[in-house]
Amino acid sequence: MAERKRKQKKGFSALAVRIGLVCVCIYLCVSLVFAQIDIVSKRQQLENLTHQVAAQEAANTELQRTLDSGDEAAYMERIARDKLGYVLPGEHIYVDMSGD
Repeated sequence: MAERKRKQKKGFSALAVRIGLVCVCIYLCVSLVFAQIDIVSKRQQLENLTHQVAAQEAANTELQRTLDSGDEAAYMERIARDKLGYVLPGEHIYVDMSGD
């Protein structure tokens, strides 16, 4: 009878260890998957930032080239016309609304 109880205890201990190992393995696998997802997300953010930095550097280079060329008045006039919608006195702007 005492030997039977020992075997049951031993069997329960072995089962508990196996269940514990399976739980640890599942936890590690899930952690690995979430870490990979986080890495992919961070890489995409880094790529987006890299593209933004490249676009800003191109804009800065264009502005610096404009300043260096001494063509600031023409640049300001183009910005006033294109972005702000300004016109010179006596000038009329016609917009083609036909869509062609």
